[in-house]
Amino acid sequence: MTQYIKNRNSKKLDDILLSGFEKQDTVFINWETVTKKGNTALKQAERKNLIEQIEQAKRDNIKFIVIIDEEHRNKTEKAEAIIQEFEPKHIIRVSATTKRNDEAKHISIDELEVIESGLITRALYINECIQNNIEIDNETEFLLQLAIDKQKEIRQECIKNKIKYNPLVIIQVPSQSDELIKKIEKYLSKNNYTYDNNTVAIWLSERKERIEDIEKNMSEQCFLIMKQAISTGWDCPRAKILVKLRENMHEDFEIQTLGRIRRMPEAKHYENELLDNCYLYTFDEEYTESVKQELGKNASDVKIAFLKDEYKDFSLTKELKDNEVDNFAPRDAFYAMYDYFMKKYNLSTKCKDNVLRLENAGYNLGVKIENEVLQGKVIEINKENINSNNKIVIESKVDTHKNGLDLKHSIGVLSSKVGMMYQHLSPVLQRLFLDNIIFNKKVLKLSKKEFYAFIINNEDMLKQDILEAVSQKREQQVKLKMNYKKEVAYKFPEKIIVKYNKNAKESKEMVKNVYMGYPSNSIKGSQAEEMFENWCEKSDRIRYWCKNGESSQEFFSIIYVDAVNKAWTFYPDYIVQDSKNNIWIIETKGGEDLKGNSKNIDIKVENKYQALRNYAKNHNLKWGFVRDIGQELYLSSSNEYVENMKDKSWKNINEIF
Repeated sequence: MTQYIKNRNSKKLDDILLSGFEKQDTVFINWETVTKKGNTALKQAERKNLIEQIEQAKRDNIKFIVIIDEEHRNKTEKAEAIIQEFEPKHIIRVSATTKRNDEAKHISIDELEVIESGLITRALYINECIQNNIEIDNETEFLLQLAIDKQKEIRQECIKNKIKYNPLVIIQVPSQSDELIKKIEKYLSKNNYTYDNNTVAIWLSERKERIEDIEKNMSEQCFLIMKQAISTGWDCPRAKILVKLRENMHEDFEIQTLGRIRRMPEAKHYENELLDNCYLYTFDEEYTESVKQELGKNASDVKIAFLKDEYKDFSLTKELKDNEVDNFAPRDAFYAMYDYFMKKYNLSTKCKDNVLRLENAGYNLGVKIENEVLQGKVIEINKENINSNNKIVIESKVDTHKNGLDLKHSIGVLSSKVGMMYQHLSPVLQRLFLDNIIFNKKVLKLSKKEFYAFIINNEDMLKQDILEAVSQKREQQVKLKMNYKKEVAYKFPEKIIVKYNKNAKESKEMVKNVYMGYPSNSIKGSQAEEMFENWCEKSDRIRYWCKNGESSQEFFSIIYVDAVNKAWTFYPDYIVQDSKNNIWIIETKGGEDLKGNSKNIDIKVENKYQALRNYAKNHNLKWGFVRDIGQELYLSSSNEYVENMKDKSWKNINEIF
């Protein structure tokens, strides 16, 4: 709070006990000091003093908003009594495993949104480098060595890229494990990790050593030994690796422990495969399956594949974003959105006529801020029963002072979704919709209060419309002259991490892949990918192929610009050589079902199509977009992208190669 919201006073409980509450304070209270049974951290006199300070604040007309983190752990009579003392105007209860309350508004944050924001890792890799059917002498030492190697690898990558954090390995041991802890300490010491040199810490209820400042990004500790979940609220974003050991017993899965290694140290991704993911090593099969069920596609078994010698001289030119150059064009952004709204909703140049047209399309143009809540009686508490209750709308008048943060939040959500900075998007929205901002073209002419209500009430619809507006096709060749990208040499990486389905009925090596032992049961992103890889393996017209990676500078990339001149990185799916020695760059997309309905969900497909076409032309390469219908693949490499696959630009792949 002190770092990001500088105009607010951030205080701790001791400050309040000493001098009381003041307006605009943000007070952090360790929940366990006031709720935990037998905890004497808040003595009777202090407890009384806290209540007195709350009462004094209420007499001073100070209103409270209470935010309760990990609320599922604190649903006790004592906790609720403390909350009620505040008589809060609002209560916000936060939890990864929230207890549903039919009297409350429930807001679920999609995991993908959190990943895209950069707060947590892109994925969790399970048992990287562990091959099938291996024989080992000592489970514990084997897993510890994997963690040691991974910790060193991440640290070296941080040093290389001048990133300031020292990755931490969490070693989780079963409850009855004193002998196991001694073995761990002995093996770590053998590798020069000890309590004495401050590289090992231990955090048990009965024993704590070297845990001072362990949360800081550059702290020396490399390993932390713990039993079950560390106390609620512990936050160490540099924790990147979890070793989950077993001792002839099964411990219940705790999502809380996984959460320790999923945070990003600086709340952002580095566009680096090694640094943007986290790692779990365990032989506990039940735990592994629980992790997969909880995290779904964001948790995968992985293996390392090494590049075959004959492909080590292969090279292409790849494009990278020049992050020092910002070619964003606010004027282009305005006209892209204006033209989009006018066309999609058939709007008029007379703003009064547009009110009804937008309302008919689903936009809320009321003058009050609306919140939808559930109301009713639930006996058997489950999602279906709760959602079957009546929904009622709570309305509130707009207060430009009180709702200022709400407006800022909504515009912030929109800006992060479409990749525009807040200071760029806010004035564009005002020119589009706000009356007192003079501009020759407008969609609506709203008063200030109406504008607040419009943005806040229509956040979801605006998010989709603005994203589609700025993602429209841009003539890429016009922008090639602009300094928004740089070209560097690309070679196949020496090794890659392959996600694979451990439970597949069979797996064989894809022999035409450029990597040794590349498995047929690798996890594919779509049906088109799976069909294309199988086609490459079987076709006598293909010599070799490589599945390109995503979101990392080590992989092949092309840069394109959207309708507002913002540069984006595009990682085409495949690099292929045919029997005539032509190099092909291939991108796969969802095709059509047998009824002719498109399965493509990429709204930026036209920009990517143009960018790949121009790249291939400039570098004298073959290229194409590949999509599927039934059991057949079709390829297009014409001048313009056409979604309808009945168009003559889509040809059966066997006619092309």
